[in-house]
Amino acid sequence: MKKKWQYYEQQTELVKQIAKEHNISELLARILINRGIVEEEAIRIFLNPKRDDFHNPFLMLDMEKATKRIIKAIKNKEKTIIYGDYDVDGITSITVLKQFLEERGLDVDYYIPNRLEEGYGLNKEAVQEIAKKEYTLMITVDCGISGIEEIDFANSEGIETIVTDHHEQLDTLPNAYAIINPKRKDNTYPFRGLAGVGVVFKLIQALSLELGLDEKEYLKYLDIVCIGTISDIVPLINENRVIAKLGLMLVKCTKNIGLRELIKETGYKNINSTMISFGIAPRINACGRMGRQEEALQLFLTKDVEKAKEITKHLEKYNVERQETEKSIFNQAMQKLEKEDLENISSIVLAGENWHHGVIGIVASRITEKYFKPTILICIEGNEGKGSGRSIPGFDLHQALVDSSKFLKKYGGHEMAVGLSLEKDKINDFKKNFEKISENKNVKQLIPVINIDCEIMKKDLNKETIEQIKLLEPFGEMNKQPLVVYKNLKIVSIRSLSEGKHLKLMLKDDNETINAIGFNLGELANEYLIGDKIDIVGILETNTYNGQEQIQINIRDIMKSV
Repeated sequence: MKKKWQYYEQQTELVKQIAKEHNISELLARILINRGIVEEEAIRIFLNPKRDDFHNPFLMLDMEKATKRIIKAIKNKEKTIIYGDYDVDGITSITVLKQFLEERGLDVDYYIPNRLEEGYGLNKEAVQEIAKKEYTLMITVDCGISGIEEIDFANSEGIETIVTDHHEQLDTLPNAYAIINPKRKDNTYPFRGLAGVGVVFKLIQALSLELGLDEKEYLKYLDIVCIGTISDIVPLINENRVIAKLGLMLVKCTKNIGLRELIKETGYKNINSTMISFGIAPRINACGRMGRQEEALQLFLTKDVEKAKEITKHLEKYNVERQETEKSIFNQAMQKLEKEDLENISSIVLAGENWHHGVIGIVASRITEKYFKPTILICIEGNEGKGSGRSIPGFDLHQALVDSSKFLKKYGGHEMAVGLSLEKDKINDFKKNFEKISENKNVKQLIPVINIDCEIMKKDLNKETIEQIKLLEPFGEMNKQPLVVYKNLKIVSIRSLSEGKHLKLMLKDDNETINAIGFNLGELANEYLIGDKIDIVGILETNTYNGQEQIQINIRDIMKSV
């Protein structure tokens, strides 16, 4: 698929100024400018964040009210329960809050809804069960901001609720005892982008200050907070940058037995954001997707090494099951797509009997990435369909569901990802309407954009350059791995790997040989010949093979040189 290569504005004088003032390379200075990081203090925090860079937690609305209520619960030994989500953000949030409160002498239970049976967030049936056990305080983590009816019911049962969440609020706030959420419309907190576990971290920071505890009593949880933050794909800037940077240092020497065993199981040698995103997060999320969410939590809570090893093996098994299920649904979806006129449609809506609705979101994401069209997959169970959708930049998927609401029973989400349910016999009508909306928004005219940080030459292919780029880690949302362009390279060898899935290139610039790998770009092996001159966009990285370390380019796109 053709992509648009887009270059950042060159600000030569500013690049030289920042490089000199901060004693960094011009390459690094240019990348910082591309990310909008130009002020002296912002650069300092980005490159060298410190624990003093955390904002005052009491700047967040209702924080003081919440801390006083929790301290009262600790003092009176109240029956308290934490209600959390089943993904990494939710699991890490429960872990941190439960362990912190138990160390303060409060016996705390938890509730995690089953994704397959209960869905996301608060539900009335769960609150009814909680009410039967005579809890007087419920603390939500990573959910609750939209639980208006459920919290009203909790109030009627004598349960006071403290909401900690990071999702966008509805027009009306729930009638909770306290609501801690940086995205409250009336909030003035300096940073809106915290993950759910980040909000919990601010709560335990506030509790520590209120109780006169040493700062280590909340900072020691930064390894777990870091895992949840990076996994939830929140912007890794501002306070999240501090969490991720300092947290990764703790991850490397973590005292959490379960996390230690999980890191071993991933097989990753480097402990960085990539290891978390592709090694840890999928394994934890697989538990929730396969309806085994409690095991992931128990992994983080256990003090028993053998138990941790056992659970880790279970997580690996669930992840393999998730992968196999995902592959099966993807193959079925591709078969269905063969019957579609892909050249002339603007959207993709596919439905299948008994597709596992815990993984259809992942498959929808893969199809969206492959065809660059908004995609919704629907699993049919009886007379009902449950769907998950992913979008492309420039198309508001949530608004498209608003405009299709007459066909839907329930829906929710945001611009790039949604969930929905509808009656089976309305799927075709919904599909036609969704396609019409996509056509009207000129989706076919949208093309993927690659934002290029800078051009490199053979003088840049060295370990010093790689080390400079590493200063930008951890990478994530709003701090992507820098993309570089290298022009006028001659193809020395070209071949596909893994049955045509991947691309392997050997290139030359004068006498300099450059290795390049293109994952999921295997089809390009038939488009270029040995001797062709090409420009490539990709990520500079090191690759270790047979004990030898060499620099390679991880390709994102290729075009013929002009």
